[in-house]
Amino acid sequence: MGKYFGTDGIRGIVGETLTEEFVARLGRAAGSVLASRGGRPTVVIGRDTRGSGEALEAALIEGLCGAGADAIRAGVLPTPAVAHVAAALGVEAGAVISASHNPHEWNGIKFFDGAGFKLSDDLEAAIERALDDPPAGGAAGRLQQDGKSVALYEAHLQGLSVGLSGLRVVVDCANGAASDVAPRVLETLGATVMTLHAEPDGANINAGCGALHPEVMAQAAAVHGADLGLALDGDADRVIFADEQGRVVDGDQVLAICAEHLKGAGALAGDVVVGTQLSNLGLEIALRRMGAELARARVGDRYVLEEMQRRSAVLGGEPSGHTIFLNHATTGDGLLTAIMVTNVMRRRGEPLSALAGLMERVPQTCMNVAVGRAPDLQADPVIARAIESATAALNGEGRLVVRPSGTEPVVRVMVEGLDPALVQQVAEGIAQTIEARCA
Repeated sequence: MGKYFGTDGIRGIVGETLTEEFVARLGRAAGSVLASRGGRPTVVIGRDTRGSGEALEAALIEGLCGAGADAIRAGVLPTPAVAHVAAALGVEAGAVISASHNPHEWNGIKFFDGAGFKLSDDLEAAIERALDDPPAGGAAGRLQQDGKSVALYEAHLQGLSVGLSGLRVVVDCANGAASDVAPRVLETLGATVMTLHAEPDGANINAGCGALHPEVMAQAAAVHGADLGLALDGDADRVIFADEQGRVVDGDQVLAICAEHLKGAGALAGDVVVGTQLSNLGLEIALRRMGAELARARVGDRYVLEEMQRRSAVLGGEPSGHTIFLNHATTGDGLLTAIMVTNVMRRRGEPLSALAGLMERVPQTCMNVAVGRAPDLQADPVIARAIESATAALNGEGRLVVRPSGTEPVVRVMVEGLDPALVQQVAEGIAQTIEARCA
């Protein structure tokens, strides 16, 4: 991570660490870096439904145009839609104003290059240098109102589906960027759709709903007799499912389902799936049984993508619901993932519960410990000893991952093993130690 950029762009609390003045400077820095590569760059801009989005959008456009870049205002649009549209329109970059799964008081900016991939570390570093050493202004760029981004994205999704006729689907839009797009796409494909949390008011994004609270969607799926449920997050780059019995199906299970299908079709390149350090051991076991390998990347979808490219893999993702189908998209896409999973359901003629049974989860506990500052986990002797003792307690029959988050002021603790009581005890012990040391 850089000075400003985390694992998923720049995020902060609006009015505190993220201000309109800062975003305008960021736009000027990004515009100047893009312009330095030759020509007059064009950037397509989308945002989610946070109340701060319009003001930050205006500030970003001011900065970009002040640096001589042209801007296309696409309005409310899912993050993966901006990535797709940037490539489809042939522009130099895309920008999304969103803090993804964070609460409404947060916001952020993430950039994509002209091919729809998140910016390289080198480009982000160049933008950070320009932020600290502001460039001189040039000829003002132009602002264009977008008229086709949503249609381009919807056509892309519809072209990948075998159809949803006869399926009953519950979709929780998290009062976020897919509140209009998701129900419309699913209905156009033939599904009967029950929509939850698709009335954004600027402050209710992710609030008690969406991918962070999949139990809400899962209960609705069971009560209404749906074939499946979908819970998106605020910018719709992730999705968590529920089967027809109302049981949650997470990102690891989705990878197992899609890997088994691709393997059977001879399309699982290299017989490898990329997960992360947090991917459940059950996924590794399931892939091994089908003759495939789990390659673990650092946590964060950008690192999953990097490992996918390094291994020439076509499928990768995270338990949280970021799933990347590299033959069809350059980033995680909740709606695309839903289409890929329903395609398997239709082709196999099996309910989601049967497909999810391909993987048996090993007991796992994940905890977030709020911290005022990110601790140096290795330099703090008390925390280091706690981790060492916890590892010894697992006795080679489990895994432990402790890491600062790249998107929030928390330390994430993940423990998994064969004994669920021991897993919980170990996780709580480490969490309490970190909390005490960082109080």
